Amino acid sequence: MSSSTPRESSILIIAAEESSAHYGLRLLEHWKKSGRKVRAYGVGNRAMEAAGFEIMGYAEDLAVFGLFEIWTHWPKIKEAFHKVVEAARTRKPDVILLMDYPGFNFRFTRKIKSLGIPIVYFIPPQVWAWKQGRVKFLREMIDENLVLFPFEESFYKSHDVPVQFVGHPLLDEMKPELFEAENQRLNRRRFGIADDKVVLGLMPGSRQSELKMNLETQIETAKRLKSEIPNLSVVLLVAPNLSKDELARRLPSDTGVPITMVKGEPFEMIGMADAILCASGTATLMVGLMEKPMVIMYRMNPISAALAKRLVKSKFFGLANLVMEREVAPERFQGDANPVHLASLLKPLLTDSRLRGEKAGELREIKTKLGAKGAIGRLAARLDKYLQGTND
Repeated sequence: MSSSTPRESSILIIAAEESSAHYGLRLLEHWKKSGRKVRAYGVGNRAMEAAGFEIMGYAEDLAVFGLFEIWTHWPKIKEAFHKVVEAARTRKPDVILLMDYPGFNFRFTRKIKSLGIPIVYFIPPQVWAWKQGRVKFLREMIDENLVLFPFEESFYKSHDVPVQFVGHPLLDEMKPELFEAENQRLNRRRFGIADDKVVLGLMPGSRQSELKMNLETQIETAKRLKSEIPNLSVVLLVAPNLSKDELARRLPSDTGVPITMVKGEPFEMIGMADAILCASGTATLMVGLMEKPMVIMYRMNPISAALAKRLVKSKFFGLANLVMEREVAPERFQGDANPVHLASLLKPLLTDSRLRGEKAGELREIKTKLGAKGAIGRLAARLDKYLQGTND
């Protein structure tokens, strides 16, 4: 009579962006809740580490964008790269899960592909927007590509890439009480914001490079708006991977406008604002899901910006606009993302409640584009066919 010895399944995860690390955490929580024992290691954030993930590189150190920014962080990126390559070779995980971060993940895949370990790419790079030559890589090197948006599935299928639309994990974070006016009012009062104030939220980004390029511009924009809107309150929303102290050190000694720093559950923080000035990224999708009018901006190192302008083929760069396939939120890049332009776009959103209502109605459509809740469960189901449960 044969017997089998139970053993833990194992997975190597590379989640080097703050948003993908958050989804990595949700995946770990899903497995724990379902009683699935999976040994997970690789690149993630400190929240994943606290949940039992074995860290070989911190997303907080690796999440940079642009050639100049990558160069300055290269020692930590290189160290993490060698660690995960060695882990793949020596530990032989059942499956490798890549999330976003294409430069690192493509190079890593080329290094370890010969090992024969199944590779699943959750949130593959936006090749429909730029660098479409990467399609061949995804078709030939990745076993499964799992995407967040329906239009991505159509694009990949047209290029014979193995793909499945699983939906967006952010939908799982949405709770009805987030949209209750009284709940939003109470959150404001917790931070001393009176009911007669109109609130501008600032979201400069979560990467150090983003803070360097975007924070001062956002503060100058808020200062200009405060001079024109006396009852304006300004809240600076602290990204989950940052601390208030860390952000405070980046503020100028005299901001020229009172700023309340708020750190908490992202959707609750967003709910406090009437309108938001938001750096491009996953945050724009979160703001859109909360139905808050916004202006999207992004500034970066001039060399990186020049390359981006040449390579990006998409009409929009804000995720909210990309999902809706039209400009539901104004977006400004580089030199156009200056305090004068940004303030002129934000002022009507802050002073005209009727316009805010119209914009909220447009943004409400985003939810219908993202499929049903349960994306993390569907991701786990796709991974389950690779994860081992026993040795016979």
